Amino acid sequence: MPEQTQDLVQLEELGKARDKFFSEIGKVIIGQTEILDQMLNALLSKGHTLLVGVPGLAKTLLIKSMAEILDLSFKRIQFTPDLMPSDITGTELIDTDPNTDQRTFRFYKGPVFGNIILADEINRTPPKTQAALLEAMQEHNVTAGGHTYTLDEPFFVLATQNPIEQEGTYPLPEAQLDRFMFNLKIDYPSEEEEVAIVKGTTVGQQNSLQKVMKKEAILDYQNLVLRVPVAKNVIDYAVRLVSATRPTKETSFDFIRQWVDWGASPRASQYLVLGAKARAVLQGRPTPSIEDIQVLAPPVLRHRVLPNFNAEAEGIKIDDIVFQLIDRLDS
Repeated sequence: MPEQTQDLVQLEELGKARDKFFSEIGKVIIGQTEILDQMLNALLSKGHTLLVGVPGLAKTLLIKSMAEILDLSFKRIQFTPDLMPSDITGTELIDTDPNTDQRTFRFYKGPVFGNIILADEINRTPPKTQAALLEAMQEHNVTAGGHTYTLDEPFFVLATQNPIEQEGTYPLPEAQLDRFMFNLKIDYPSEEEEVAIVKGTTVGQQNSLQKVMKKEAILDYQNLVLRVPVAKNVIDYAVRLVSATRPTKETSFDFIRQWVDWGASPRASQYLVLGAKARAVLQGRPTPSIEDIQVLAPPVLRHRVLPNFNAEAEGIKIDDIVFQLIDRLDS
């Protein structure tokens, strides 16, 4: 079968798998369709996601259910001030052979050796421990005792942050935030959705989730995303949008110079194009459009553009800046 024909077949299969995924996860998660769509997008783009939301919005249930439906191993790491890097990556311990009494060092893998990793409240642990996870995210391997251990694929990290309680936290530096593809804000459910949540969670009945995708299929879909062709005008638009966030450019808009200290790096352009490709294939389209770039601009840019004091004093949020930037580029 020619490669192009095979890709079209995979495209159709992915569309069916996506529909089944939402049908299954709808048994336990009410609403949050956009968040789930973007999490699937990040997974197929080989990116990682930062989830920001107050406690009690079912972030853990959402991630655990996603892992179950996709037949991926799930590991949860609760980040605390006393967490050590070895608590994440693993540690070498002395092992004694019961037959020969010979002692040797043996590496015991940490919870980072999984497919979907929930880094719960990542900003509650010191930078040294944060860096251990972020290095694994970037390199997809762990080094201990002079040996390098490759992490399981697909490897997908979802880190959570509580936007309210900031006492005793260690905010991630901008350079480390840049390693996350998306920054997703989970909002409160609507009143109608909350009624459905209460009805579904205050009874004894539990819904069993069916697996809709295998690990090998996900790896194939990740490769499919990389092969998706992108028109030159779409790439040009993504680069122009990211470049316009930088206040040091001579052609910068006045409001960017007024409200922004630092703009986004080229990694934002890469993630915009990758995310647009994944969004297209998830919707059954063979190539992305400028609209895909615009839809993904807020989650890609909101943790990469650093507002200054003027923006904070005027109550200007990052999303406001991004939307205004899109409007100006379209005009």
